[in-house]
Amino acid sequence: MKSIVASFCAAVLFAAAASAAGPIVLWPKGAPGSEGKTAPETMRINPPDEQVISNVNAPSITPFLPDPAKANGAAVIIIPGGGHKEIWVTHEGERVAKALTDRGIAAFVLRYRLAYADGSTYKVIDHSLADVQRAIRLVKSRAAEWKIDPARVGVMGFSAGGHLTALAGTHIALDNPKAADPIDRLSARPAFLGLIYAYMPAEVVFKADTPPSFLIIGDKDTALPGGSGGTVTRYLELQKLGVTSELHVLSGVEHGFGIRPTNPPQVALWTTEFADWLDAIGMLKPKS
Repeated sequence: MKSIVASFCAAVLFAAAASAAGPIVLWPKGAPGSEGKTAPETMRINPPDEQVISNVNAPSITPFLPDPAKANGAAVIIIPGGGHKEIWVTHEGERVAKALTDRGIAAFVLRYRLAYADGSTYKVIDHSLADVQRAIRLVKSRAAEWKIDPARVGVMGFSAGGHLTALAGTHIALDNPKAADPIDRLSARPAFLGLIYAYMPAEVVFKADTPPSFLIIGDKDTALPGGSGGTVTRYLELQKLGVTSELHVLSGVEHGFGIRPTNPPQVALWTTEFADWLDAIGMLKPKS
C-alpha cells in the first residue's frame, strides 16, 4: 500500500510541474497597497523538493486546467499555508491542483501578500484577503475562456491559507457595479470552502449564509489552537447554522500533510473525499 501511495504522489508531482501555465498577476498595474514595492519574490527549497515562496508584492494565480474531456465547469482557488510569513506552494498548492484537475476541476494556486513576514507592512484583512477576493473575481472574469461556470468557483486553503479561506466565506465581497475596474464589478462570493487544517481564530464568525464547507484535520494536530477539537467545534457551529458541511478527522495525523510522498496511507485519498463532497453538493455536474 505504501509503495502505491508513493508512486501516486510522485506521478502527481511530475504531472503538476508539466501542466501549469505561467503565473497571472492579479493587478497588472500593481496591487493596491503595494505601491513602490518592486522587490521580486524569493524562494527556498524544503528538502527534498518543496518550493517555499516569500516576499510577495505582486500577487498572482497559477492556472492548472483539466483535460477538456474531463472538465466539469467547477473551479477552486488554492491558498497554500505558511503562517502568513511564506507560502508552501508545492505540497499545499501544485500537487493539490493536479489531483483536482484529474477530477475535471480547474485549479488556481494563489501567491498572496504576507502580513506576518519580517518587516511586512501588509495586513491580513486589507491585503491578503483582498488578494483572495481579487483572485475569485479574476477567475470569474475569464470563465468563458477557461470553460468554467462562474457560479461554481470556490476556495480551498491550508493552515494560514485556511484562515484566508474562512475569511473569504465570512467577509463576502459582493458585486460592485460602480467599480472602475470591470473585474472588481463581479462578486467575490465563493461557491464553497475547503478548510484544510485551517487556522480559524475568533475573527472568523460563521453565519447562515456561509458557503458550503468541507473541513479536514489530523487528530494529532498541535499547531492550531484547540487542535482537532477546535475544528470539530467550528464544524458544529456550521451545522447549528444550517450550513451544508462535512468534517473528516484523520487518525494519527499531524499538521501540514497536504500531498507528500511520506504521508501515511489514510491521508492519501483526502482530495478524492473533497471531490466526492463537491459532487454530492452538485458542484461537479458537467458544464452544458
